[in-house]
Amino acid sequence: MTVEFAALWRALTGDRSPEVRFTGPESALPGRYRVTTAAAAVVAATTSAAAELLRLRGIAPGPVAVDTHAAVAGFASERFLRVGGKTPGETWAPLSGNYRASDGWVRLHCNYPHHAEAACRALAVAPERADRPALERAVARLGALQVQESVIAEGGAAAAMRSGAGWLRHPQGDAVARQPLMELSPIAPAPRRRVPESSGTPLGGVRVLELTHVIAGPVAGRTLAAHGADVLHLGAAHLPAVGPLVIDTGMGKRSAFVDLRTAEGRERLWRLVTDADVLVRSFRPGAFDRLGFTLPRLAQASPGLVVVDLSAYGWAGPWAGRRGFDSLVQLACGIAHEDGADAPRPLPVQALDHATGWFAACAAMLGLWRRATEGGSWHARLALAHTARWLDQLGRQPDESVEFDAEHLLRRTESGFGTLTHVPVPGTLPAAPPHWRWGTPKPGSSAPAWW
Repeated sequence: MTVEFAALWRALTGDRSPEVRFTGPESALPGRYRVTTAAAAVVAATTSAAAELLRLRGIAPGPVAVDTHAAVAGFASERFLRVGGKTPGETWAPLSGNYRASDGWVRLHCNYPHHAEAACRALAVAPERADRPALERAVARLGALQVQESVIAEGGAAAAMRSGAGWLRHPQGDAVARQPLMELSPIAPAPRRRVPESSGTPLGGVRVLELTHVIAGPVAGRTLAAHGADVLHLGAAHLPAVGPLVIDTGMGKRSAFVDLRTAEGRERLWRLVTDADVLVRSFRPGAFDRLGFTLPRLAQASPGLVVVDLSAYGWAGPWAGRRGFDSLVQLACGIAHEDGADAPRPLPVQALDHATGWFAACAAMLGLWRRATEGGSWHARLALAHTARWLDQLGRQPDESVEFDAEHLLRRTESGFGTLTHVPVPGTLPAAPPHWRWGTPKPGSSAPAWW
């Protein structure tokens, strides 16, 4: 894993990697993809970025270490979450899943009501009759690509299964292959800004504004909170959410509601941006531009701001603005087609989401480091499809039967939902051990303001 981490750090920073000690098995999960190696490498990169920020504060960080069991547990955090000793509910809606079409497989993402309604419209299934068998019959009469495009045209989310070679031949696969894993570029000049004074955590005094949903973006905010940032998640009462994921990814944050459909809500967001250090966004490309929150205006409002944007399929190509989720990207990019599988074979955890979230947290910290040493406002861009390509390039491992259990790692923390049993933050940083100062708050329980 040392070799993979060194290559990753060089790809992210252009520099020689710092020393990191890895412990635990090379593979803690089943499947041909090296998900354990990926989890350990990205946790190592993010923890190392936190160590560099400690050095800017004049604090010797101590030796960074990563245990592979802890890293993998972090990538499966929603699986181990308990609220009051019980599972908090299903993370998948009944209509979400893989469907056999007339010529292959397609996946429908129906976790949000409006996505389920779009799938029903595309398949001519009456909403009152929309159960799994009804959708199965409708999909079976059509080709996988026809289902995919019909659902997308109705405003839904779907992906047909392709092989890896088929993805590379696709214009979007070609566009992804031409893009870096992480893009970090300057937005506008700004004076150098020292890291804020704090009690000794890498991100103490750093204000992070998080406008994200599902897993990848919230994981980024959760990771930044673990390293001491004041993370304010902005949602809205009218937006749908998957309850168990909200609880799992809200550790250490505050949560407020702002309705960006209103002029008052947009003005509130501008006031928050003015005093923010980092802005993390995970909605579709262009969504915030249409509301006036363009990169030049953001940098003007808050000189030195680090903006981190996440998308599903990347920032170039015909699918750049397409809705997508981890499970869909796995089918589209060929990951679920490994070894010519007759049916989709997903990764053992939602590794694209979790890895991209950790990459986003790493990008935010690298942007803050650049701001402190060079000045400027910075923009990072990441995508689930870019992460999928990186995972694919890590190679394969023997597909052995591995039983993964994280029960011995679990911790308990009080939250707005009661007592949470959860996995801890992976990654060892002796001078400032990452941890969450509190459990997940109730959505909208904080004022939309900085402390």
